[in-house]
Amino acid sequence: MPMLEKEDQSKHNSERAILLVTPVWKDSSRLAVFGRELAVHLAGCDYNLEWMIADDGSGPDERQQLTELHVELKQTYANMSLHFADAHRGKGSVVREAWAQRPDADWYVFVDADGSLPPDELSRVLDAGLESDKTIMPIRKRTEHTHVDLTLPRRVVHKLFILAVRIIVGVRCTDPQCGAKMLKGDDYRKVAASLREIGLAFDTEMLTALSENGIVWKEMPVTWIERDGGKVKPMRDAWGMLAALWKIRQRQRSGEFKA
Repeated sequence: MPMLEKEDQSKHNSERAILLVTPVWKDSSRLAVFGRELAVHLAGCDYNLEWMIADDGSGPDERQQLTELHVELKQTYANMSLHFADAHRGKGSVVREAWAQRPDADWYVFVDADGSLPPDELSRVLDAGLESDKTIMPIRKRTEHTHVDLTLPRRVVHKLFILAVRIIVGVRCTDPQCGAKMLKGDDYRKVAASLREIGLAFDTEMLTALSENGIVWKEMPVTWIERDGGKVKPMRDAWGMLAALWKIRQRQRSGEFKA
């Protein structure tokens, strides 16, 4: 690509509005660690990016802590906002609620609050989306350039859930439940009205809706380091996620995801 074209493309990418949402529920202490790292990293980048912390109805004490953290982080990265859901419903609900605050964004991104995806890996995801102009699905996969650290129970449930997703809804994705996604604004807006899942299966529902509408995504291996203290318990939550898959399958059969 000629140098002038590269410069024009770089300028175009830096102007495209990215909304990055970090969902949180009673987890301000872990967010404080990751948040400070991410704020420093974003301050050194050249994205047109708003970072929104979205609280899923954690309660007054957590709200106060998040408010204080937000004030602190804005001193490092100014383009930040804070969204409070009126009640605790689930991760899927609060992510979509936060994305809906900016209906004209060029890109919709979420990343979990625990810091399992390091800030520099998030940048690689953002760069891949902007350069390819495609929806990006990060996947936890070991390669020459990436490292994955997952406990044995999570690895087992991870493999079984991938198989269940393929069998039940027919979606082929190497890692449907990776805690980060980057969607083109037009791709997301095409399916947003059909999305209903409020909990942990919202990623799979979103992938199903995209697939049903012929939207192609790009998978990208990333480094992922599991952190202690997470609210998700693989063995406990597996049955609920399987039940959610059956609901998604029923809606898929009835054509509800077709735009």
